[in-house]
Amino acid sequence: MTIERIQTSKELERCPFPIPYGWFMIEESAKLPVGEIRNIQAFDQEWVLFRGESGKVGLSDPFCPHLGAHLGHGGVVDGDNIRCPFHHWEFDADGWCKAIPYAKIMPGLARKRPVLRTLPVEERYGAIFAWYHPDGVDPLFPLPTVPEFEADDRIETRRGQWNIGTAIQEIGENGVDYAHLRFLHGSPIIPEGVAKADDYKFSVDIGDGFITGEHHGPGIQVMRFNKDGVTMVMFSTPLPVDREMTLSRMAFTFRDYAEGSTERGIAEHLYAHSIGAAEGEESAGFESVDLIVWDNKKYRPQPLLCDGDGPILMWREWFAQFYASENAAA
Repeated sequence: MTIERIQTSKELERCPFPIPYGWFMIEESAKLPVGEIRNIQAFDQEWVLFRGESGKVGLSDPFCPHLGAHLGHGGVVDGDNIRCPFHHWEFDADGWCKAIPYAKIMPGLARKRPVLRTLPVEERYGAIFAWYHPDGVDPLFPLPTVPEFEADDRIETRRGQWNIGTAIQEIGENGVDYAHLRFLHGSPIIPEGVAKADDYKFSVDIGDGFITGEHHGPGIQVMRFNKDGVTMVMFSTPLPVDREMTLSRMAFTFRDYAEGSTERGIAEHLYAHSIGAAEGEESAGFESVDLIVWDNKKYRPQPLLCDGDGPILMWREWFAQFYASENAAA
């Protein structure tokens, strides 16, 4: 990319991106009990999240197809359906109208297809995931399998979440910006790193195997911190709340080594290192330094890069495939 001029601040936007498509974590499974209805913000709009009596989860548009009542204000769960408070029409988690208590004949359209927009939902690893595509396209790739979260001999999952005032693409770009680890986080060196884009996956290797990771679309990153045969897994699941706000969630686990063992000490250190809280290290965690940058920066579509920068343009080109809009920024 040849740069002829530098854009001024008035020409730049903070987040010139539409909402990308992919799998995204909506909520922790344990935080949505049977029979609960909740209004949430995601993908630049409001949604209604509910869990039926069988445990099935639904995520729907909030307004009833009948006369527009809000399903999340006065609606209830009836079996596995969500029931509108206005006239008690019922809809299942796939958007089909299942009951109209006073109708003798179901409306023709409702007999042919779903009439309430819902998103495909899967639960895995203690989390509720939804597939979002602005055009209603069915899932184009699967959720990843993470063996460490399926193992019996592991510690209980540790979780954290943060509201970050920028677009999801900007957060992910940090993973290939190796130089910032030295100057923003205080790492003693700029680590070597390699990256590879392969269809909906983007893989990285930082520090010759110290950190290895794979992005599965824009909403799921499986990162592994490795040292002396010990691996700590970070499962990162950012959710685009709107175009300028991302709810970043992270889940951590590792093998349940014996307390006091060398392996346990390494695993705990890797966990602490990943959140910037490791004893004996001067590096700062993202919460204390990255958020300051993310919350206040503007996006440069034509960055002035140097030979020491990581594969930032590769990352942007890969990420752009998840924007359905033709005028999406790269």
